[in-house]
Amino acid sequence: MAKAPRNDRIVLMSLGAVAVMIGLTYASVPLYRLFCQATGFGGTVQRAETAPKQVLDQTVSVRFDANTSSKLDWTFHPVESAVKVKFGEQVMAHYEAVNLSDKTLTGSAVFNVSPPQAGAYFNKIQCFCFTEQTLKPGEKVDMPVVFFVDPDMLKDPDAVGVDEITLSYTFYPVDKPKAVTEAKTQAPASVAN
Repeated sequence: MAKAPRNDRIVLMSLGAVAVMIGLTYASVPLYRLFCQATGFGGTVQRAETAPKQVLDQTVSVRFDANTSSKLDWTFHPVESAVKVKFGEQVMAHYEAVNLSDKTLTGSAVFNVSPPQAGAYFNKIQCFCFTEQTLKPGEKVDMPVVFFVDPDMLKDPDAVGVDEITLSYTFYPVDKPKAVTEAKTQAPASVAN
C-alpha cells in the first residue's frame, strides 16, 4: 500500500513535465520571433523611426518579392521589381494589392530579408506590414514601405560581398480582423449635441 503515494507523485511529476513542455512549445514561436526581431536573425528586419543622417555613396540593390496565400483571393505584387539604394538613404517602394473576390477580405503580411545577414541592417520606418489590411470587393490599393539599409552593414565581415538584398512579403488571410474584434468589445461612444 505504501507504493500508491509514490506512484501518484511520479504521475503528477510526469504530467507537470508534459505541461511544461507543451507550454514551451506554444511559447517558442513568439520567443523566437522576439529573438529574430531583436537580432535580425533569419532575415528579420529592424524597425526605425528615422533614417541615419549619414548617406554613403556605396549602393546595394534591393529586390522586391510578393506572394499571396492560396486562401486569400488577392493579387499582390511590387510596382518596381528592384531599386539601387545608397547606404543610409531613406527610400519608398510601393506594392499593389487587389481583392479579386466579391467580399471584403482582411490580410496580414509576413516578411523577411535575404540573405539573412542583411536582416540586421535592413530597417523599416513605415510599412503596410505593421498592420492588417482590409480590402473591399474589387478594391485596388497602393501599399508603400519606407526603409533604409544601415551603413554599418559595410563594416560587418559576415555581410561582405552582399550586393543584393531581397525584401519578401507573403499575405495571409485574417479570420477575425482586429478592428472588427476591437469594435465589438468597446462600448458605443456617446453623441454630443
